[in-house]
Amino acid sequence: MTRPILIVGAGPAGLMAAEILAAAGHGVEIHDSMPSPARKFLMAGRGGLNLTHSEPLDRFITRYGAARPFLDPLIRAFTPTALRDWCHGLGVETFVGSSGRVFPKSFKASTLLRAWLLRLNGLGVTLHTRHRWTGWAADGAVTFDTPNGPLCVTPAATLLALGGASWPRLGSDGGWAPLLAAHGVPLAPFRPSNSGFDVAWSAGFLERAEGEPLKRIALTVKDRTVPGELVVTRTGLEGGALYALSAPLRDMIEREGRAIVHLDLKPDLTLSQVQNKLARTPPADSLANKLRKGLTLGPPMGALIREFAGEVDLGRTTSLAALVKALPVPLTRQRGLDRAISSAGGIKLSALDANLMLTALPGTFACGEMLDWEAPTGGYLLQGCYATAVAAAEGMKRFLAAR
Repeated sequence: MTRPILIVGAGPAGLMAAEILAAAGHGVEIHDSMPSPARKFLMAGRGGLNLTHSEPLDRFITRYGAARPFLDPLIRAFTPTALRDWCHGLGVETFVGSSGRVFPKSFKASTLLRAWLLRLNGLGVTLHTRHRWTGWAADGAVTFDTPNGPLCVTPAATLLALGGASWPRLGSDGGWAPLLAAHGVPLAPFRPSNSGFDVAWSAGFLERAEGEPLKRIALTVKDRTVPGELVVTRTGLEGGALYALSAPLRDMIEREGRAIVHLDLKPDLTLSQVQNKLARTPPADSLANKLRKGLTLGPPMGALIREFAGEVDLGRTTSLAALVKALPVPLTRQRGLDRAISSAGGIKLSALDANLMLTALPGTFACGEMLDWEAPTGGYLLQGCYATAVAAAEGMKRFLAAR
């Protein structure tokens, strides 16, 4: 009897690899610890599933930071255009939003997942849920805890696609790390990525501003500036502009104990334009009225400026304008893995060969967020997961053909 290919993890990376391998004629079994597949994928799609991004490929690939040399050839082999074509093949049309991000026209992850699971079923892929991977038996069989007791599977090859360590309640808990470390696989420690940060707000500020959005702002850290939006939370700030800079901010806090970001509250205006507009407001106006009349900045911008103005004289137009364009906000801590959108760390890229096989465990491959790479939100995370899954599936095909 032909042994199956075993895929551990039913997230988007595992499902993509299963499709490629099954379409090539291999028998494929997927085992996942959760009651249903792709829990985190569905959660990510609740606000509109951001599949990838439409920006030019050369710029797109720069978003992967230190992992760019590893991911560059993989994403060029499975590009954002290829991902959109794959969606269209499932009957799920996509469109490019005003931000350049790519979404399904339905905005729903569930629509795409249903069509995908139907395709996998048609290809003969078997999905087993509530099967938690527990490692390997003495004879090399892959072991699971299941509702019916322990299970051992002896596959032709194994692909690990278990995700990272963020949102553990959705199945990505990083519990696989000790199992791999015990077999000599080098790992980088897990760290939050694409997460919010804590700010030591005063009680008075929170009364006025908790839950308020900061729209059409720009955030600068050293020489990097990202436009977007933020939301004031009880403990700090959340939002896409902050997520895009979470890696350098995290590293700065680890080195220095805190990080200071500068908020530009009117990025569409120059400093001199802000000064001129503020200068035309009546001198007797309150700070809130000056911001509203001169710059169309409503609450909570006045309270935010007061929170971090320090000894600056807000009655001076030049001083106020400088804060509007570069308000310093100290971040004290990054949110934990349980609240992060994604995680850094995991299997070190040096642990993989050209086929994405673990050199310490011949016949065992890995892909997706298990690997030590990170990317900002905006479609880059999913694209990276898909691209590594395609590469691992193609690597498995080569591995099996050579045996």
